[in-house]
Amino acid sequence: MLAPRVVILGSGFAGLETAFLLRTKLDKADAEITVVSDRDEFLFKPNTIYLPFGTAEKPLHVPLRKAFDYHDIHHRIGHFEGVDPERAVVHTSRGLPIHYDKLVIATGAGMAEDEIPGLRQHGHQIWTPGQMHRLGEDLQWVVQDARHGHEQKVLFLVPPGNKCAGPLYEIAFMLDTWLRRKDVRHQVEITFTTYEQSFIQAFGPKLHEVVTEEFATRSITGHTAVTPDKVTETEVSYSDGVTRQFDVLITFPPYVAGVRYDGLPADDRGFLTCEPETRAVLDYPDIFAPGDAGDFPVKQAFLALLQADAVANKIVADFTGRTPHGLFEPTSMCVMEMFDKATFAQVPLRLTDDEASPVAVDLEAADEYRVGTNATWRLGKKVLGLYLPARFRHGKPFHAGAGWQVMETGLRAGSRLLAH
Repeated sequence: MLAPRVVILGSGFAGLETAFLLRTKLDKADAEITVVSDRDEFLFKPNTIYLPFGTAEKPLHVPLRKAFDYHDIHHRIGHFEGVDPERAVVHTSRGLPIHYDKLVIATGAGMAEDEIPGLRQHGHQIWTPGQMHRLGEDLQWVVQDARHGHEQKVLFLVPPGNKCAGPLYEIAFMLDTWLRRKDVRHQVEITFTTYEQSFIQAFGPKLHEVVTEEFATRSITGHTAVTPDKVTETEVSYSDGVTRQFDVLITFPPYVAGVRYDGLPADDRGFLTCEPETRAVLDYPDIFAPGDAGDFPVKQAFLALLQADAVANKIVADFTGRTPHGLFEPTSMCVMEMFDKATFAQVPLRLTDDEASPVAVDLEAADEYRVGTNATWRLGKKVLGLYLPARFRHGKPFHAGAGWQVMETGLRAGSRLLAH
C-alpha cells in the first residue's frame, strides 16, 4: 500500500517547519513528503535588517538539499501554476501534475507597492536582500552628506495593508544608534509615520509605550493614524493634507498574497480563509495554509512556525486516527533590535470583529503579556538567529527537541525576570 502523499508549496518558515515536523512524527512508510519551491535554499529573512549596516549576507542563506535528502523529503524546483482540489493535484511550471492526499500552501506574502502612487519609484522597500543592500548604500550617503554639514531627513512609512511593521521599527532604532556611533546623528532628522492608531498596534499598549518612550529618548518624531496618498521624489503627501519631505524614504509596502489560488476561499488580498485552530482552508479539510499565505492578520515568523506546527499535528492526527493536539494558539514572541539594546515581547493574541484592528491582546491571558527592554535581550536575538537556521540546515523543526525546550525555558524565565 502506498504511503499517503503530503505536498508542501513553499520553503519558507511555514513550509519547512511543517515538512520537518511531519518527518519527525512520520517515517517514510507513513508519509511521502514533497516540497515544491522556486529555490533550494532558505533565507533567514528576519536578520536581513542587519544588511544595510554592513553585515554579510551569505550566512542568511541556508542550503536545503542535504537536509531534504537525509530525511527522505522530495524536493521539486518550480513555480506554481494552480491547484485542482477536485482532482487533488498541483500544477507547476516543471513536470507532470503532483498528486496529493494533504496539501500545505505556504507560499507566503508579496508586496503591492503600486497601491500607493510613487512608492515603488521613490521609496526603499525592506523586503529582499538586494533592497536592503541598496538602502545601505543610500545610508552611507546620508552619513557623508551629514559630515559635510548638510542636514538629512530620513522618513519611515507604514501604509495601510501592512501586516507586520516590526522590522521597520527595528531599522529606525538601529539607524539612530548607528548614526550616533558615527557622530552625525545631530545632522539627521528621523521621522516615523504609520497608519496604525498606535505604534505596533497589533501587539497592544505595552509595545506602544516602549516605542513612544524610545522615540522620545532618541529624538525620533513619531506620528500615528496618518495615511499616505502619494509619494514624489522628495516628499510624501498624506490624506490629512500634510506633506513631509525626505532625503531617504524607508517603507514596507502593503501586503498581498504571494500566490493567488483560483477557486479557493480567500479575502480581497488573496490570503486563504482558514479554520483558526487547524489552519485548514475553509471547506477544504485536506488543504492547509499556515503562515503568511493564510488569513491570520499578523504576518510574523514566530506565528508562522506555530501555525505550521498546528498543521503538522492535524495531518498526523488525520493519518493515525487520533485526536489532534497542539493546535494554533496565537501567542507571538519577538525580539526587537536597537543595536544598543533590544525589546522582548510575548503577546497572546485573539481575533476580533473589528476590520480596523483585527487582532488584539488576549486579556484572558494577560499574565502572559510581557514586554521588556534590556541590553541582555540582544543576546537572545543572536541566539535565535543562529539556532533556527542551524535547525533547518539539518532538517529539524524549530519547535521540537531538547534544544527548543532549553530555549523556550530560557525565554520564559527571561521574560519573568526582564519583562513585565
